[in-house]
Amino acid sequence: AIRTFPSILWAILFVIMVGLGPFAGVLAIIMYTIGFVAKLQYEAIETIDSDPMDAVSSIGVSKWQLIRYVVIPESASHLLSQMLYMFDYNVRQTSILGLVGAGGIGFYIINYIKFFEYGKAAVFMLVVLAAVLIIDWVSVKIRDKYIIKSQHGMEVTAKNN
Repeated sequence: AIRTFPSILWAILFVIMVGLGPFAGVLAIIMYTIGFVAKLQYEAIETIDSDPMDAVSSIGVSKWQLIRYVVIPESASHLLSQMLYMFDYNVRQTSILGLVGAGGIGFYIINYIKFFEYGKAAVFMLVVLAAVLIIDWVSVKIRDKYIIKSQHGMEVTAKNN
Protein backbone atom coordinates (compact mmCIF):
# COMPACT_ATOMS: atom_id res chain seq x y z
CA ALA A 1 0.00 0.00 0.00
CA ILE A 2 2.94 2.35 0.64
CA ARG A 3 4.05 2.36 -2.99
CA THR A 4 0.60 3.21 -4.34
CA PHE A 5 1.03 6.84 -3.28
CA PRO A 6 3.41 8.87 -5.44
CA SER A 7 6.16 10.67 -3.58
CA ILE A 8 4.52 14.05 -4.21
CA LEU A 9 1.47 12.94 -2.20
CA TRP A 10 3.76 11.70 0.56
CA ALA A 11 5.46 15.10 0.46
CA ILE A 12 2.16 16.95 0.87
CA LEU A 13 1.26 14.68 3.78
CA PHE A 14 4.62 15.21 5.49
CA VAL A 15 4.55 18.98 4.88
CA ILE A 16 1.24 18.98 6.78
CA MET A 17 2.69 16.78 9.54
CA VAL A 18 6.19 18.23 10.03
CA GLY A 19 6.06 21.55 8.18
CA LEU A 20 7.83 22.97 5.17
CA GLY A 21 11.41 22.03 4.52
CA PRO A 22 13.78 19.30 3.43
CA PHE A 23 12.80 16.91 6.24
CA ALA A 24 9.32 16.50 4.74
CA GLY A 25 10.90 15.77 1.36
CA VAL A 26 13.30 13.22 2.82
CA LEU A 27 10.44 11.42 4.58
CA ALA A 28 8.40 11.39 1.36
CA ILE A 29 11.27 9.90 -0.64
CA ILE A 30 11.99 7.32 2.07
CA MET A 31 8.37 6.14 2.19
CA TYR A 32 8.07 5.82 -1.57
CA THR A 33 11.46 4.12 -1.93
CA ILE A 34 10.74 1.55 0.79
CA GLY A 35 7.42 0.59 -0.79
CA PHE A 36 8.79 0.43 -4.32
CA VAL A 37 11.96 -1.53 -3.55
CA ALA A 38 10.15 -3.91 -1.17
CA LYS A 39 7.60 -4.81 -3.84
CA LEU A 40 10.19 -5.31 -6.58
CA GLN A 41 12.51 -7.30 -4.32
CA TYR A 42 9.61 -9.49 -3.21
CA GLU A 43 8.87 -10.25 -6.86
CA ALA A 44 12.56 -10.95 -7.55
CA ILE A 45 12.69 -13.39 -4.65
CA GLU A 46 9.53 -15.08 -5.91
CA THR A 47 11.22 -15.77 -9.26
CA ILE A 48 14.28 -17.46 -7.75
CA ASP A 49 14.82 -20.98 -9.08
CA SER A 50 13.62 -23.41 -6.40
CA ASP A 51 16.27 -26.06 -7.16
CA PRO A 52 19.09 -24.38 -5.18
CA MET A 53 16.71 -23.69 -2.29
CA ASP A 54 15.51 -27.30 -2.27
CA ALA A 55 19.08 -28.60 -2.40
CA VAL A 56 20.25 -26.43 0.48
CA SER A 57 17.09 -27.10 2.50
CA SER A 58 17.58 -30.85 2.12
CA ILE A 59 20.81 -30.72 4.11
CA GLY A 60 19.01 -29.23 7.09
CA VAL A 61 20.08 -25.59 7.10
CA SER A 62 18.17 -23.02 9.12
CA LYS A 63 15.87 -20.46 7.56
CA TRP A 64 18.47 -17.73 8.07
CA GLN A 65 21.22 -19.81 6.44
CA LEU A 66 18.94 -20.43 3.47
CA ILE A 67 18.36 -16.70 3.16
CA ARG A 68 22.07 -15.88 3.57
CA TYR A 69 23.50 -18.48 1.21
CA VAL A 70 20.77 -18.85 -1.42
CA VAL A 71 18.11 -16.13 -1.43
CA ILE A 72 20.41 -13.11 -1.06
CA PRO A 73 23.00 -14.23 -3.64
CA GLU A 74 20.28 -15.26 -6.11
CA SER A 75 18.45 -11.93 -5.81
CA ALA A 76 21.45 -9.61 -5.34
CA SER A 77 21.64 -8.48 -8.96
CA HIS A 78 17.95 -7.55 -8.90
CA LEU A 79 18.41 -5.58 -5.69
CA LEU A 80 21.44 -3.76 -7.09
CA SER A 81 19.51 -2.85 -10.22
CA GLN A 82 16.52 -1.64 -8.18
CA MET A 83 18.66 0.43 -5.84
CA LEU A 84 20.44 2.14 -8.73
CA TYR A 85 17.11 2.93 -10.36
CA MET A 86 15.63 4.30 -7.14
CA PHE A 87 18.69 6.46 -6.49
CA ASP A 88 18.29 7.98 -9.96
CA TYR A 89 14.54 8.40 -9.41
CA ASN A 90 15.04 10.02 -6.00
CA VAL A 91 17.50 12.57 -7.35
CA ARG A 92 14.97 13.54 -10.02
CA GLN A 93 12.17 13.67 -7.45
CA THR A 94 13.99 16.19 -5.26
CA SER A 95 13.36 18.85 -7.86
CA ILE A 96 9.65 18.02 -8.03
CA LEU A 97 9.16 17.87 -4.26
CA GLY A 98 10.26 21.49 -3.95
CA LEU A 99 7.05 22.45 -5.72
CA VAL A 100 5.05 21.51 -2.64
CA GLY A 101 7.44 23.14 -0.20
CA ALA A 102 9.29 19.97 0.70
CA GLY A 103 12.67 21.65 0.24
CA GLY A 104 15.49 20.59 -2.00
CA ILE A 105 16.68 22.08 -5.25
CA GLY A 106 13.11 22.21 -6.55
CA PHE A 107 12.32 24.81 -3.91
CA TYR A 108 14.91 27.13 -5.42
CA ILE A 109 13.79 26.43 -8.97
CA ILE A 110 10.16 27.26 -8.23
CA ASN A 111 11.09 30.41 -6.30
CA TYR A 112 13.28 31.71 -9.12
CA ILE A 113 10.49 31.02 -11.59
CA LYS A 114 7.97 32.85 -9.37
CA PHE A 115 10.18 35.94 -9.39
CA PHE A 116 10.82 35.68 -13.14
CA GLU A 117 14.52 34.93 -12.64
CA TYR A 118 14.59 32.32 -15.39
CA GLY A 119 18.36 32.44 -15.81
CA LYS A 120 18.93 31.38 -12.19
CA ALA A 121 16.19 28.75 -12.46
CA ALA A 122 17.83 27.40 -15.62
CA VAL A 123 21.16 27.04 -13.79
CA PHE A 124 19.51 24.90 -11.11
CA MET A 125 17.71 22.87 -13.78
CA LEU A 126 21.04 22.26 -15.51
CA VAL A 127 22.50 21.12 -12.19
CA VAL A 128 19.68 18.58 -11.84
CA LEU A 129 20.18 17.46 -15.44
CA ALA A 130 23.94 17.09 -14.94
CA ALA A 131 23.42 15.13 -11.71
CA VAL A 132 20.95 12.77 -13.38
CA LEU A 133 23.26 12.23 -16.37
CA ILE A 134 26.24 11.50 -14.10
CA ILE A 135 24.20 9.12 -11.97
CA ASP A 136 22.93 7.37 -15.09
CA TRP A 137 26.49 6.99 -16.41
CA VAL A 138 27.72 5.61 -13.06
CA SER A 139 24.73 3.24 -12.93
CA VAL A 140 25.58 1.86 -16.35
CA LYS A 141 29.19 1.28 -15.26
CA ILE A 142 28.09 -0.47 -12.06
CA ARG A 143 25.57 -2.62 -13.92
CA ASP A 144 28.19 -3.58 -16.52
CA LYS A 145 30.60 -4.60 -13.78
CA TYR A 146 28.26 -6.59 -11.55
CA ILE A 147 25.45 -7.84 -13.76
CA ILE A 148 25.95 -10.18 -16.71
CA LYS A 149 23.37 -9.83 -19.46
CA SER A 150 22.33 -12.67 -21.72
CA GLN A 151 21.82 -12.17 -25.45
CA HIS A 152 18.16 -11.48 -24.75
CA GLY A 153 18.93 -8.74 -22.20
CA MET A 154 17.86 -10.74 -19.16
CA GLU A 155 19.91 -10.73 -15.96
CA VAL A 156 21.70 -14.02 -15.52
CA THR A 157 23.98 -13.77 -12.49
CA ALA A 158 26.30 -11.45 -10.63
CA LYS A 159 29.94 -11.46 -11.66
CA ASN A 160 32.52 -12.69 -9.16
CA ASN A 161 35.18 -9.94 -9.07
